[in-house]
Order: sequence, then C-alpha cells, then structure tokens
Amino acid sequence: MLKLKLTKIGSSVGVILPKEALSRLKVDKGDSIFLSEEKDGFRVTPFDPEFERAMQSARKVMKRRRNALRELAK
Repeated sequence: MLKLKLTKIGSSVGVILPKEALSRLKVDKGDSIFLSEEKDGFRVTPFDPEFERAMQSARKVMKRRRNALRELAK
C-alpha cells in the first residue's frame, strides 16, 4: 500500500502518482483515469466504466443477431 500526499495545484487539490503506479495503470501524462466509488472505498482505473457497460450491451446484441451481422459483413 502506498501513502499518497495531497498537494495544492493552482486553486485545486491533486495527488501525484508515483512512476510505479502510472506504469501499472499503463497511463502517462495527458491520459484520463477514472475514479469510481465502490462499497469498500474508491477505485482508480484507466478504463471508462460507462464505456464498458455500453460494450456489454453491444456484445449481447451482437450475440443475439450473430447471423444477421455475419450476412451484413459479406
């Protein structure tokens, strides 16, 4: 577990992530990360949870309509 310090950045407050954390998240300067509230705390991830929900819905439709999509792809 890493202890991170909050720091003033302009008129906001931010946290600086160590290089090891950035590497494991596979993000770099300018990338976006997402903070979501979980039942036991918060989660930081480079993946957009809204996009993932949309993809799950799309996968269901693609599975249901597999034959029609295969024909359209010809």
